Amino acid sequence: MAPERSGWAVGWAYFASIMLMIVGSFGIIVGIVGIAKKEFYVIGAKWVFTFNVTTWGWIHLILGIVVLLAGIGILSGNVLARTVGVVVAAISAIVNFMWLPYYPVWAVTVIAIDVAVIWALTAHGRDIAET
Repeated sequence: MAPERSGWAVGWAYFASIMLMIVGSFGIIVGIVGIAKKEFYVIGAKWVFTFNVTTWGWIHLILGIVVLLAGIGILSGNVLARTVGVVVAAISAIVNFMWLPYYPVWAVTVIAIDVAVIWALTAHGRDIAET
């Protein structure tokens, strides 16, 4: 007999998928803005990870595309997509930590979402595959 699925668990897995798609979309937008209009982002305190804004734009654009695709893949219930989702959420959290001097409130918000996504996918990810 198959174990009973929790509606909460399935909901958290869908939450993770949708949040990855939203964070990926935002990353794409942040990347495009960084590439197209360098003056948009103001650098505050000096930081060890000082890249020019165009480099940050490309980092966010590429990562945003990968995060968006991982979110879409999770909806299919694919184990590989869930694994990629956890990995890209972790990378996204690290990148946004490095992005703190440019947009601190935004970076902390994305880090919190990434942590929630990692928890949802690791604790409840397999329940989405059974729906």
